[in-house]
Amino acid sequence: MQKEVTIYDIAKELNISIATVSRALKDAPSVKPATKKKIVAFANQKGYRSNYFASSLRKTKTHTIGVIMHELNSHFMVSVLAGIENVLSKTVYDIIIAHSAESAKMELANTNNLFHKRVDGILASLAYETQDLSHFEQYYKKNIPVVFFDRVEEKSKWRNITINNKQAGFDATQHLIDQGCKNIAHITGFLTRNVYQKRFEGYKQAIKKNGLLFKESLVFVNDLQKDACLDVAMKISKMKPRPDGIFITNDISAAIVMQALKDLKIKIPKDIAIVGFNNDIVCTLVEPKLTTINYPGITMGEVAARSLLNSLSENENNTKINQISSTIESKLIIRESSIKKI
Repeated sequence: MQKEVTIYDIAKELNISIATVSRALKDAPSVKPATKKKIVAFANQKGYRSNYFASSLRKTKTHTIGVIMHELNSHFMVSVLAGIENVLSKTVYDIIIAHSAESAKMELANTNNLFHKRVDGILASLAYETQDLSHFEQYYKKNIPVVFFDRVEEKSKWRNITINNKQAGFDATQHLIDQGCKNIAHITGFLTRNVYQKRFEGYKQAIKKNGLLFKESLVFVNDLQKDACLDVAMKISKMKPRPDGIFITNDISAAIVMQALKDLKIKIPKDIAIVGFNNDIVCTLVEPKLTTINYPGITMGEVAARSLLNSLSENENNTKINQISSTIESKLIIRESSIKKI
């Protein structure tokens, strides 16, 4: 393995002081242009790389932000990441992406790893399995800001960026009721996470507000993966009376359920109207096109990144970090999968 070239090596080879080499590589105006040109050319020839990390540690900042994502194969999460990059690319901060894959154990490992990499702050969306935030306490003790987005613990001391999931769940269910549905099923993820719990509360609220009977038998809680969705679709197809509407808290899951029902000769939306959630690209690729809740991932990423930058600024100015949470606006987008009334 070739040895890394240092400023000491460059200084020795060119018979120039270490201080002059250092200033030249930083493009300092105090170094004569001819000397600077000579030093830079030699450094490039030898493959010199600045030890940015060591320099950052001396300044107690690494200019890196850790981003912990609960999944990567999601249009929504990719959109959030794009929003984060939109903001941070205009700053001195780089990002390190960590993936928990919905595992509390992996989230813990990622959190510890990023802590020891000395990131200046964390943006995180919690895994399904996460039960508490104790693994983030090490950041709090070091006054390193943490901002949670999408999957959060709402009753915590941290900054949270979310949508009004309860209102979104209500709007999705109310739309189905407005279309004449009276026996509405709900397919959702595990209710330990705020996003699914709040959407479920919104579903229940709409059912009860409209004088319909809430039935536990119409609520299906699972991991929203393909096999679970296919299993629920089969169960729904055999129910008597069969649901005439379904609110599903994930667009990919909704597309799977819808196709499975169509394969069973159930007409969408005539027999069963369907509403999804997220406004994933799949919504306009399926037939009929899927009604959904628009969950603006790019906006969420941008707001989360700005919130973290504000926290970092507070730290630099020695001001106390106060919890400031933000709610992003969501909106029902009506397409053919739910329209019973013309």
